[in-house]
Amino acid sequence: METPTAPTTAPATDGAPDTTGALPTKASVVIIGAGVMGAAIAYHLAERGVRDIVIVERDTPGAGSTSKAAGGVRCQFSDEVNIALAARGLEVLRNFEAEFGVDIDLVSNGYLFLLDSEECAQTFTENVALQQRMGLDSRMLTVAEVAELAPFVNTDGLVAGAFNPGDGHCTPEAVVAGFVTAARERGVTVVKHCEVTGFDTNGGTDRRVTSVITNRGTISCEQVVVAAGAWSGPIGDMAGVHLPVKPLRREIMVSEPVDFDTSRMPFTIDFSTSYYVHPEGSGLLFGCPDEVDDWSFNDKRDPNWLATLAEHIEARTPDLGDVEAKHGWSGLYEMTPDHNALIGEAEELPGFFYACGFSGHGFLMGPAVGEVVADLMTGRSPFVDVTPMDKRRFTTTGLRKELNVI
Repeated sequence: METPTAPTTAPATDGAPDTTGALPTKASVVIIGAGVMGAAIAYHLAERGVRDIVIVERDTPGAGSTSKAAGGVRCQFSDEVNIALAARGLEVLRNFEAEFGVDIDLVSNGYLFLLDSEECAQTFTENVALQQRMGLDSRMLTVAEVAELAPFVNTDGLVAGAFNPGDGHCTPEAVVAGFVTAARERGVTVVKHCEVTGFDTNGGTDRRVTSVITNRGTISCEQVVVAAGAWSGPIGDMAGVHLPVKPLRREIMVSEPVDFDTSRMPFTIDFSTSYYVHPEGSGLLFGCPDEVDDWSFNDKRDPNWLATLAEHIEARTPDLGDVEAKHGWSGLYEMTPDHNALIGEAEELPGFFYACGFSGHGFLMGPAVGEVVADLMTGRSPFVDVTPMDKRRFTTTGLRKELNVI
């Protein structure tokens, strides 16, 4: 694999103009974070008739983890709630252009998991059975079927594959732009370059959040939503709400155009190593973990990472070893102890909602989670019971481990 020949920067974000006028001093709801999660929540709240919604974003819409995601959208999970959220999210994305007027470059070539142990294959067999019971077309593949579907894969050491043809990938920043535009059209105020620095509460035994303090002023409000991805933990701490979310750096490389047909190439993941590749325009997009995990807010690229990626390419997809790197970037996963999201309202601070900790699958679930959180905040019953995702699980029912995380 050749070295990059273009700037190593993340994709551009939505480019929407700054909000005009002064920061609103009052709101019914303040949403912290204008990634796919915050934008989708704002849109669905406005659709439900909520007025005076303000999104505050310390950078620009989608500039955090959303725009740095690989764009994968899949339903292959081991947890029923995750499968339901992913399936609804994918349904929204399939109809996104018709509903929002934005082409998100959705490619539905499926997700292929490569499995290299009998134990792993057995686990995926059970997961696929669950997915099928929930209406998905997931299925297990033999090694011969893997080779036929993905001839660029070195099948040495593999024992099976798992595949869902309905999965795929799209452009994250386009999805954010669609939600942000639609939310604005419904009266939502989006304030860029506005960083949260604290909260006010009414104190006493009936403690509630009463305002959000930012570097541009204070907004009094009735409800708050933390949808700040990897930065949600420190924001929760400001309000005395423990959100067990830690940042984990991940890197991506996009190649120059390739000289072979990628039109049917699935999003392919070597599950035991978390190395993956999928078509990206006329080129390919690659990703894998750092050789040593970086659990910090450092989102700078590691100069040694390309060598690590090259080793994975040579081991599992050697036919792709001659591609020329074009550009790349790094971003942050928002990890929880059990790799499952945090969705709910803080029992210690009523009116303080959270949707974070998606552990690498927030983008694909964002469209559905926006709907769910809007329902919770307006007293409606969501299409799926997300009670198991409440942060109280860590002190009550215990960890709810999601196995299919890359």
